[in-house]
Amino acid sequence: MADDVGFQRISTSICPECMRIIPMRVYEEDGVIYLEKTCPEHGKFEDVYWGDAELYKWFDRKWNTAKYVGQGLEKPLTEVSKGCPFDCGICPQHKSHTVLGIIDVTNRCNMACPICFAYAGASNYVYEPSYEQIVEMIKLLRSNSPWPCNALQFSGGEPTLRNDLPDLIREAKNAGIEHVEVNTNGLRLAEDIEYFRKLFEAGMNTLYLQFDGFEECIFKELRNIPDLASVKEKVIENARKIGLRSIVLVVTLARNVNDNALGRIIEYAVKNSDVIRCVNIQPISMAGRARKEEMRRLRITIPDAIRLIEDQTGGIIRAEDWRPVNWPLPISRGMEILKERMYPEFTMHPACGASTFIIVEGDSYKPITRYVDVDEFADIFWRIYNLGLKGRKRRAKMEMLRFLPMIKSELFRGLIKNVVTKGSLKALSDFMYKIVMIGIMHFQDVWNLDLERVQRCAIHYATPDGKIRPFCTYNSIHRSKVEKQYAISIQEWREKTGKKLNEPC
Repeated sequence: MADDVGFQRISTSICPECMRIIPMRVYEEDGVIYLEKTCPEHGKFEDVYWGDAELYKWFDRKWNTAKYVGQGLEKPLTEVSKGCPFDCGICPQHKSHTVLGIIDVTNRCNMACPICFAYAGASNYVYEPSYEQIVEMIKLLRSNSPWPCNALQFSGGEPTLRNDLPDLIREAKNAGIEHVEVNTNGLRLAEDIEYFRKLFEAGMNTLYLQFDGFEECIFKELRNIPDLASVKEKVIENARKIGLRSIVLVVTLARNVNDNALGRIIEYAVKNSDVIRCVNIQPISMAGRARKEEMRRLRITIPDAIRLIEDQTGGIIRAEDWRPVNWPLPISRGMEILKERMYPEFTMHPACGASTFIIVEGDSYKPITRYVDVDEFADIFWRIYNLGLKGRKRRAKMEMLRFLPMIKSELFRGLIKNVVTKGSLKALSDFMYKIVMIGIMHFQDVWNLDLERVQRCAIHYATPDGKIRPFCTYNSIHRSKVEKQYAISIQEWREKTGKKLNEPC
């Protein structure tokens, strides 16, 4: 890790009050990375950017270099007018293509979580795009170049309230989307296994399942429902019955609410690794006006989660086992040389997230870093890529053989060889079924928005107005305006459907 002190960089953000674009200083103080920004009208705002300065500097020094920055879309969908983040669509300033597309199919829900940013009961209108509009959004994502998006998440609200969701999954598959996942609280899937089966048979690859912990106090605080543990257990049981083998446990992480549950959640994933592929931890975003002291107390960041996991796993997963979300980029670039076709390129900002993989053996597990030097592994693929650029493709293919002796596990060695030689989604799936990924994604809010990060976002919403917007700017800036443009009143929706907001339709 980096040992330089006094880290500082200048970026750009927005005022949380008036949304004007303002400069932002990111700096180190007492082992923590902070940000400060001053609006000429609303004054100074300060926040915690990253809870561990050394980890941040390590990520920044190694993975925030020019070769990790993408080139954006070949044909941006909007022009630069007001400047980032107000020209999202995506505009020419954006540097990453879509790795994961998201379509909100409704803002209705069968829960009323106080932390939700997309719920009809709170917004007082119903946003529910028509079947035809959703098909057009799928086509929009597929029309991207140079990379036509091939991974899509149906989200909401609660997407399983739509009875036509199986048909929409088929539409995505027919359009060329290889990976389709559904973001859900699981309530309907626990109660209605036949609907669950329809989703799976339509082509749903992964269930993105809300999973905040095990205790009643957690559910009551985050979800306003005292007991959800039995619901989640039933969803996992039903997944086994229908043959679904890919569930992501999605943890909304809140300080002093469920931050002591991470180790237990990982153990649960290991014990259920026949169907659980990933634990994805999402530190909660902030809302409202908080003072500097309150923000420093409440904010929980990626390195905070990493340290909690190290403590709660008894050091099995350590801080040095994690890499930023753009670590796979050289794999994509190298595979493009070996297979002579494009792959999704992970050109996100390294501060956006971190991940590691654990190899499960019975009820025990070890991080992937115990089996292979992941940094040398990545460097080999950079060499393959650079040799390919020089026209030395035969030499590049020979370079591929260097990594196999690096891998200590025979099973793991065979799986990696299969991925590299075949380069297919099937080979990647076979590899993923033998491991569990642990990821942390810290989505931005108006307080900590960093436009350098925004411009490298690779998770994008498609919307009915024919635009694609980065995750963090959509939820912080654009969502309300877009939804209201296509929304109807709750009363009008009830009269039209004869249903309650929380009923399938």
